[in-house]
Amino acid sequence: MAIFIKRIYDVPEPSDGYRVLVDRLWPRGLRKEDAIVDLWLKDISPSVELRRWFGQEPERFEEFARRYEAELQSQPEALAKLQERVDIQEVTLLTSARAPQFSAAQVLSDYFARAKLRAKAS
Repeated sequence: MAIFIKRIYDVPEPSDGYRVLVDRLWPRGLRKEDAIVDLWLKDISPSVELRRWFGQEPERFEEFARRYEAELQSQPEALAKLQERVDIQEVTLLTSARAPQFSAAQVLSDYFARAKLRAKAS
């Protein structure tokens, strides 16, 4: 199944499939009752320290991705929960980041894409 990435502020579409917010903090200016989120998986988000260090600065993204993937190894339950959904349906990872291509959602999408490739190679 496919993984998509969207800003949580974007209009939801039926093609989004299962919508998972992967930010640790609830997005500013959005009421929970107005959000269309199937799961808020804050346990899978980067640590507060890493998030603050990164500061959404694109030039730090490569190092952020490396550090975040290392942190993901300590979150097997959250990864498994997300993997269960990815295995059965389309999943849209939601983030409040202004540039989703430089976000934890992008790192997660890349992580699962590589896992899929490794599984096919086996």
